[in-house]
Amino acid sequence: MGKMINVFKLSAQEMRKTSVVALGGMLIAISVVLSLFKVDLGPTLQISFASLPIAAGGMLFGPFVGAIIGLISDILGYVVHPSGFFFPGFTLNAILVGVFFGFFFYKKKLTFTRVLLSSLLITVVINLGLTTLWLSMMFGDAYIVLLGARVVKNVLEFPVYTSLLFMILKLVERLRDRMGNLN
Repeated sequence: MGKMINVFKLSAQEMRKTSVVALGGMLIAISVVLSLFKVDLGPTLQISFASLPIAAGGMLFGPFVGAIIGLISDILGYVVHPSGFFFPGFTLNAILVGVFFGFFFYKKKLTFTRVLLSSLLITVVINLGLTTLWLSMMFGDAYIVLLGARVVKNVLEFPVYTSLLFMILKLVERLRDRMGNLN
């Protein structure tokens, strides 16, 4: 637990760097643009890859900055293209995505196993757990009823999302190494 707190503090110190704020802003912009291209499969199902830039931010700058990128991306995404009413649970999801990916990848070697495990954690805890809970609260449908369709969607989406995540984070890792850790 102490190690996680130290990682969080180290990540918070990243916010003092102008380059981190600027690149974080670019990742937010990319996430907002990607959120415009989500595919609605029904009122409670959609496919979106807006979390990929949040994952890159978590990898580059840690869980604190990843959380900030997730927070701002979600709120700006809603402001730019509102669909339905604003629900803070989805903002919490975006924050947690940044935190989880920050803890999984910040200052660590990127491996496919690490990407697979992080993607599995996001899928189970956030996509199937929290998102289903938020939708149940919003629409008044039973959690278990919503979970069935969401499991099918997430099983089909998992290999695509995990592959894209690995490819994008490998590219970000190469760019980071080429630019000297973005200091």
